Amino acid sequence: MTTLSKRSTIYLDPELHQALRLKSLETSRSMSEIINEVLKESLSEDAEDLDAFDERAEESLISYEQMIKRLKKDGRL
Repeated sequence: MTTLSKRSTIYLDPELHQALRLKSLETSRSMSEIINEVLKESLSEDAEDLDAFDERAEESLISYEQMIKRLKKDGRL
């Protein structure tokens, strides 16, 4: 963990807390390290999704019915 870390209080379900403690012991990593890693991965996925939305923003829209017809025609349904 970096020296510029911020301290925060979070409330975990008891089962999640126990699982996190066990993972921390098994991996010789702090609970904070594990939480930071998971949050970074989750936020990174969100950023990727937003980038994909931006890339496709100019694409033309089709109706649900048109999409179903297209999928059937392509043999996907």
